Amino acid sequence: MRLPYRNKKTTLWVMLGIVVVTMFLFKFTELRPICFFRDEAVPGSGLSGQQSSAMMRGDAKYVEGDSQKVYSYSRDMPLIFIGGVPRSGTTLMRAMLDAHPDVRCGQETRVIPRILQLRSHWLKSEKESLRLVEAGITKEVMNSAIAQFCLEIIAKHGDPAPRLCNKDPLTLKMGTYVIELFPNAKFLFMVRDGRATVHSIISRKVTITGFDLTSYRQCMQKWNHAIEVMHDQCKEIGKERCMMVYYEQLVLHPEEWMRKILEFLDVPWNDSVLHHEEFINKPNGVPLSKVERSSDQVIKPVNLEALSKWVGNIPEDVVRDMADIAPMLSVLGYDPFANPPDYAKSQSKAMGK
Repeated sequence: MRLPYRNKKTTLWVMLGIVVVTMFLFKFTELRPICFFRDEAVPGSGLSGQQSSAMMRGDAKYVEGDSQKVYSYSRDMPLIFIGGVPRSGTTLMRAMLDAHPDVRCGQETRVIPRILQLRSHWLKSEKESLRLVEAGITKEVMNSAIAQFCLEIIAKHGDPAPRLCNKDPLTLKMGTYVIELFPNAKFLFMVRDGRATVHSIISRKVTITGFDLTSYRQCMQKWNHAIEVMHDQCKEIGKERCMMVYYEQLVLHPEEWMRKILEFLDVPWNDSVLHHEEFINKPNGVPLSKVERSSDQVIKPVNLEALSKWVGNIPEDVVRDMADIAPMLSVLGYDPFANPPDYAKSQSKAMGK
């Protein structure tokens, strides 16, 4: 017997919920936290049994690293999030941070933005929102569940480290909600000339929902909308929690910008961030995924090759209408009529220089 469409949809949601809960319970069990509830000391943490038990009753959890060193993680830790439109230097940024001995970003999870989007879809529907409330799923309950799920993914999808970082670029579209979940987190907002970004997306055939890879005009419009949403989110979060990092400036002046970035993140300076290519796929170094489109590029040192590859590849009618198609170029300090722009000069005003 064929189920009506509505019943099929309901069944799929129920199955998804069961899978998520099962995964969460499995991962929680995998931590083996039994000893913490017995008032036993946490190995390698310097905590007494009573202290460790008290912390487990709070929000802190633990994961064991090399040499049985124990790292705690919680919603209050200073997480680092790297956001931006894909192909804007987010992978380079996370590779440079991954080279730092105190930081671990790792590959894109692709899970976290989907979970956040799922919550947005629920709340957009007045009927679904009412059902959630009637079922006892308050804002606090949902926030706690989503935060814990995201935290488990961030903490366990790579090697443990004193500072954990997540590079799922589109997460910034929901940046203010992320800060609500993790109040001590900070965002690095990667900004790149939209023309270069779109050329990279099209030439490398990077699939992004809503982007028509056969049309520069449509992709520029999509870029403009995405970057506008992220820019607004970053402004709302505030300069204390969201730092705009221009890809062109990072490439032109890597040490100057990495010093600014690490200071913003309260991470001590280490020269290794200027030599990420030396730590590719090494223990506690820079893990690369075979399926990430940027992996083949970040194996190289920071270079200037990609700054103007887009010049001459965008259709003339799109170049002519660029200021109208993508007004965010001007907002961000790029000259929509310069092909190529002088990035050192054009971004000075936008950066307050």
